[in-house]
Amino acid sequence: MEIERKFLIQKLPDDLSSYECLFLEQAYLCTDPVIRIRRQNNDYYMTYKGKGLMTREEYNLPLNEQAYRHLLPKADGTIISKKRYLIPIEKPVFAEGFSVPLQPLNLKIELDIFDPPLSPLVIAEVEFPDEEMANAFLPPSWLMEDVTNDPRYHNSSISMAGRS
Repeated sequence: MEIERKFLIQKLPDDLSSYECLFLEQAYLCTDPVIRIRRQNNDYYMTYKGKGLMTREEYNLPLNEQAYRHLLPKADGTIISKKRYLIPIEKPVFAEGFSVPLQPLNLKIELDIFDPPLSPLVIAEVEFPDEEMANAFLPPSWLMEDVTNDPRYHNSSISMAGRS
């Protein structure tokens, strides 16, 4: 199960280069249901995603490079290429009344900076262990508009933007 919230940002963090960065390339074989192939650095996956906005099923299957390259030309829409910065949230803030678990949360912002032709798009995502925590989360001030419930900000929708 994937439980995540998505945000647009006000500005990039000044210390962006100090965080771990992944290089991602992904494409969609189908968008209903969502079937995605992804290269993440030197790892390859096929992913099935169920319906939903903040919460949905997600299953990842490993691929090898040869299988990924074979499937890539079969994809619909734009192949998405982006850098993903992993930014730990040291002291997450939650709405009043939310009981913060005692164990470390290890929440992080996954900041996606899209390459052309999708730049200057930048989206931040935060994944949560449960819906209650996701709903209670108060984002840091540099995260701006919450676009979790706007399907236009799903990567599968972004890859199809511009198609008739």
